[in-house]
Amino acid sequence: MSFRESLTSTVLCFVSFYQAPLQANDHPNVILMLADDMGVGDTSAYQDLTGNSDQDQVHTPNMERLARMGVRFVDAHTPSSRCSPTRYALMTGRYPWRNRLKHWVLFGAQGDPMIERDRPTIATLFKHAGYQTAMVGKWHIGLRYRRSDGSPAAGFEDADLRQPLFDSPLDHGFDHCWITSRSHGTSGPQPNQKKNGPNQKVGPGHIDGRTVIGATNNGRQIAKEFPQAYILKDLGERHSDNAMNFLTQHLEHDETKKSPFFLYYASNSNHTPHTPSDQIDDVPVAEASRSVAGEPMDRRSDFIYENDVALGRLLDYLETHDDPRKPGMKLLQTTMVIFTSDNGAEKNDNTATGPLRSNKGSCYEGGHRVPFLVSYPQAGIGDGNHTTSGQTNFSLMGLQDLFATFADLIDQPLPNLRDGEKGAEDSFSVLDAMAGEPIPYRPMFFNDHKQAEDHAACAMRFDELGLRGEAPSLWKIFFEAELLRSGTAQSTELYNLFTDLQETTDLSGFEPFNLQRGRLAMIAELHRNVGGHRLVEFASDERIRFEFGFPKKEFDGPHGQLVVDQIGDHFDGQSISGVNIQSKSFRGRSLKMTISAAVNGKTDDDKAVADECQFRPNARGLGLSGGEFDQVESGESLQIRFDQDVIVESAAIVAGNGVCGGYYTVGDDSPLAIYCTDGDIDAQDQSGILSDIGVLKAGEVFTLDSRPHYGVESPGRWRLHSLTIRLFKSVE
Repeated sequence: MSFRESLTSTVLCFVSFYQAPLQANDHPNVILMLADDMGVGDTSAYQDLTGNSDQDQVHTPNMERLARMGVRFVDAHTPSSRCSPTRYALMTGRYPWRNRLKHWVLFGAQGDPMIERDRPTIATLFKHAGYQTAMVGKWHIGLRYRRSDGSPAAGFEDADLRQPLFDSPLDHGFDHCWITSRSHGTSGPQPNQKKNGPNQKVGPGHIDGRTVIGATNNGRQIAKEFPQAYILKDLGERHSDNAMNFLTQHLEHDETKKSPFFLYYASNSNHTPHTPSDQIDDVPVAEASRSVAGEPMDRRSDFIYENDVALGRLLDYLETHDDPRKPGMKLLQTTMVIFTSDNGAEKNDNTATGPLRSNKGSCYEGGHRVPFLVSYPQAGIGDGNHTTSGQTNFSLMGLQDLFATFADLIDQPLPNLRDGEKGAEDSFSVLDAMAGEPIPYRPMFFNDHKQAEDHAACAMRFDELGLRGEAPSLWKIFFEAELLRSGTAQSTELYNLFTDLQETTDLSGFEPFNLQRGRLAMIAELHRNVGGHRLVEFASDERIRFEFGFPKKEFDGPHGQLVVDQIGDHFDGQSISGVNIQSKSFRGRSLKMTISAAVNGKTDDDKAVADECQFRPNARGLGLSGGEFDQVESGESLQIRFDQDVIVESAAIVAGNGVCGGYYTVGDDSPLAIYCTDGDIDAQDQSGILSDIGVLKAGEVFTLDSRPHYGVESPGRWRLHSLTIRLFKSVE
């Protein structure tokens, strides 16, 4: 079977919308192994689909073993074509561009944490259900260190590595973690490198929980002696040993063995540089990879093979140890084991990516279609027998779906988005698909496209059944970066993957497809702007954009289904005690917004504050008069309320000649860093609207604060240009 032949079966997977929930006696253990930069052509488990020759294909016998034991997905995708955003989506069930990262990865030795403290993750999901949770390997979703006085560090330069980390995986649901901060080549200096000095800027090396285990008394220099030293070629063995130690200790201790476990194993391989370990558990790795034809392979293949050996070690352990909760039953039967990758291969050739176009960093299929293998015999997800042929599944799925899938697996409810809870906004369970049942379909996004002028461009998949005997369509439409940066869909390319999996024929220039492009653009704008796929069912088409620029612009009033209210003149010189704005949607539904302000948390109840500070709108937006400039600065903040529940789609904040900084909160939720339409806080340009703020309950406060996020960064100085909200559907 080839990828092309599999597409017919893909269509059949969403003919029926019946969902039969799986029945399981007890919660299973879960092991999720995530490879780095591994394409579908990098494993012999997919060789029949890629068509790679035996001479070119690296042999991965344990991945084949897992595929035969369980289920092989052939239409599995990462939500981004790069690692940090995919890892964020995997952990949170939310597209990464709903956070601040519109493209690229977290850069530098720290990288401001992408996940706020109170956002649910798959680890918190398991932990709240009574699991023991652990992680080994690559984190790359952001850390925060401490200064010598214990306060949060602004970055790596003022970090005291002897202090426990302020923010690590332990703050996001894991009981234990043994990690590298990011890709292994940039997570720390090796012992004898010149860069390993007191002012090194590479990274902290090994992290155990909150502890930088290689920290010394010589600034940021990392220890040079084993086992604290950071040695690239030892990482594969080290991660595998840490994983096995966690499993062994879990089974040996009375206080843990009665609980299920969740292990997130995020391998550093096979990201460059290719540094395979000499061996893992006495199994040779370096120079040990072989092609399916039996010939020695290159160093990159050795690094791929390292993943296979580590996976095999896990499977061997599960196969030979009983589950203490179920005497006589092996862990292999009671454990869901998943193997997948964070994006496509870093190498663009016909072997690593198979027949797919492009590779890592691209929204073409080679950048985000990845291997996905899963086994859980007790629940009918495979039979656990590695001598059978295994099952192949053609359902469309994304790694962001694992949050909802795990919730389904362990009978935990998803966060109630309509009631203002957050979490798993873009996640849908594929548990039934794993068991061979059809699942409903919905749009799916992929972002970070190096072929575009602005890499924040994205693509959307939208599949349709053929009607009246017509062939089905697996639409894939590409959009300019404006969709993610400002919420406006401008399409650039269109493909039908059912007939053109290699994306060779762009249909966007053909007139018969103009109507289709317009319809897909409307679907894309809805799902991009509404705050999450799961919010679509609650959201109406009634949107209001409040424009604070002064004087008014020409497009006053309704703008399609979006009502644009020019309200800057309502604020000029008004007291910060509060300005009330009455507005109506295009259907005539009324809404009241109240905006007030504060200085260092003090409102106009403090007379000195009231006397010194007034609203000051101009062409760039709404500012305040209490600081040196008529912007929001010097501890000033805007506080926004509505008289009914709304979805806050976005706030457009303009730095202008000011500074992009500060934070925002919704009610009592944890703060998140502000970014602007013309500035950001990351290494590459993440500017755009402050989007996907979420549900704001009636009377709840949405605060935009110019003060430093953690009290140590530069404060902000900016204006609020516009605010876009969406009403909920009326309850009849």
